[in-house]
Amino acid sequence: MGFLHLKSIIVELKNMKLLKSFKFAFAGIVTILKEEHAFRVMFLIAISVIIAMFYFHLPLMQKVLLFTMIVLILVLELVNSVVEKVLDFVCPDFNGKVKIIKNMMAGIVLLACIGAAAIGILIFYPYL
Repeated sequence: MGFLHLKSIIVELKNMKLLKSFKFAFAGIVTILKEEHAFRVMFLIAISVIIAMFYFHLPLMQKVLLFTMIVLILVLELVNSVVEKVLDFVCPDFNGKVKIIKNMMAGIVLLACIGAAAIGILIFYPYL
C-alpha cells in the first residue's frame, strides 16, 4: 500500500512539472505575440488561412499541407526572434557579423513564407 501511495505522489509531482512546463511555454507564446509585430502579422494570416480552409471545405491532404506550412512559418519566426534576442543580449553594440546573422535568419523566414504563399496560391486558386 505504501509503494502505491508513493508512486501516485511521484506521478502527481511529474504532472505538476508538466503543467508548469506548459505554463512557461504559453507564457513564451504570449510574450512573442506582445513583443513581435512580425509574429502577430503571421499569426493573423495563419488564422485567416485556417478559416479559409474550412470555409472552402478543402480536402484533408490540402489542410494537412497548409497546417504544416503554418506551423513551419510560426516556428521559424519564433526561432528568428529568439536568435535576435540572444544576439542583442550577447552583443548589444552594433556588430557587422551579428547583422549578417540576423539578415540570414530573416532570409530563412522570408524563403519559407514565399514557399508557403506559393503553396497557398496553388491550393486556393481554384476556389477564387
